[in-house]
Amino acid sequence: ALAPRCGWVRAGLEQRLAVPAAVRAAAARPFAAAAKPAKKGAQRTKQEKAKDKPSPRRRPLMTKPVDDVYLTWLYRRPFHDLEQAVGMLKKFQQLDFTHPRQFVYINVFLDMALKKKTLDPFSGAVVLPHRITDEVNKVLVFTENEQEAEIARENGADIVGGLELIKWILEDEIQADFYVAVPAIIPKLLPLRNKLKRKFPSTKRNSLGTDIPKMVQLFRECHEYAVQDERVIKTRIARLDMPTEHIIANLKTVIHDICTFKPPTYDPIVQRLVIRSSTSEGLQVNLDGILPQVEKAEEKEEEEKSADDEDEAEKPDQKPVST
Repeated sequence: ALAPRCGWVRAGLEQRLAVPAAVRAAAARPFAAAAKPAKKGAQRTKQEKAKDKPSPRRRPLMTKPVDDVYLTWLYRRPFHDLEQAVGMLKKFQQLDFTHPRQFVYINVFLDMALKKKTLDPFSGAVVLPHRITDEVNKVLVFTENEQEAEIARENGADIVGGLELIKWILEDEIQADFYVAVPAIIPKLLPLRNKLKRKFPSTKRNSLGTDIPKMVQLFRECHEYAVQDERVIKTRIARLDMPTEHIIANLKTVIHDICTFKPPTYDPIVQRLVIRSSTSEGLQVNLDGILPQVEKAEEKEEEEKSADDEDEAEKPDQKPVST
């Protein structure tokens, strides 16, 4: 279009038309800034940027509301005595017209740290002094001794057998709530370890031993609980229509059993306790009088030393007798 129709081309026009498009674009922007090379560490993750931001200032929580209508998140959660908390749950049920036989639950927050390591999540089984339901657990007993097998059946074991049960358990043809075994057969049950996992018989769970009647009775009527989310136990302990004394007795039994998973010379494993019913809010419970007393090892040694010193002081001085 720039050249005349006669066929000749103006001098230098061919060179201009032969310039690459990229060069022409750059020439069209003579004042464009050159891109700077990115510095090392310039790209930061969102988490690192979030750490640098100052945390928002929170208003300190108030202790006690002035009236009955208030925002709960503005006030500290109150503590209640155990008997008072159970009475409040019963009152909530009457005011809300909910079912009186609903279950009572507890949320137990634990301290899983020791001096040099942390406790692994565990599970336990305990016989409550006052039963919640009439349901009986299904117990399987591993033994190759005919006399022990007969004792297990007499005490209420649902399934009793030896190595022939391994194949049926692996194929899910036989299932039980708890598995009990005698020490003699344990080496032959190793193929079931991955299948049963925490239900595999062990001395820690009191499911491995020679006292078959005691083990069968424990697991037929026991109440099981387990640690969730690495440090919380959520379990039911009673029914709301039970007497207050029975609810408190069941709660203390569970708490004391939980504390046995930490050495007795350490502080109690329970840090916080919340009690609630199926339809009510959670009430934070004061732990005074609920946790077992801890007797430090150092205090024991000091008491023993002081007792020895007193005994030595009371002994009369014996003078040598000359003959």
